[in-house]
Order: sequence, then structure tokens, then C-alpha cells
Amino acid sequence: MAKKSWVVKQRRPAKFDSRSYNRCKRCGRSRGYFRKFNLCRICLRELAHEGEVPGLTKSSW
Repeated sequence: MAKKSWVVKQRRPAKFDSRSYNRCKRCGRSRGYFRKFNLCRICLRELAHEGEVPGLTKSSW
């Protein structure tokens, strides 16, 4: 879980465009972010296992 202060700081507009970065909409994590889903890899996996993400299934072979 990301610190509340970092999440709030990221929501403010950056002074320069190159300083902006993405955070998970669910937990606030900045690394392992999937732009297509606006989620980090951990939250994406949890929601996929629950069947909350349409069109995404767990692969096995």
C-alpha cells in the first residue's frame, strides 16, 4: 500500500510534464502499472482471479 502523502502528491499537477507518472487506481502503487487497466500487477491479478476484469482469464498450460 502506497503512503497517503505520495498518492495525494501525485494527484497535483506536475511542474513539468516529464515528472508525471502513473499510479494504481486501487492501491496507489507506482511500479508494475498496466495502462490498459489503470491497475498495478498485484491488483490486476486479484481482480482477474475474482472475475472482475472482463475479457481476462488466467492462462494455464
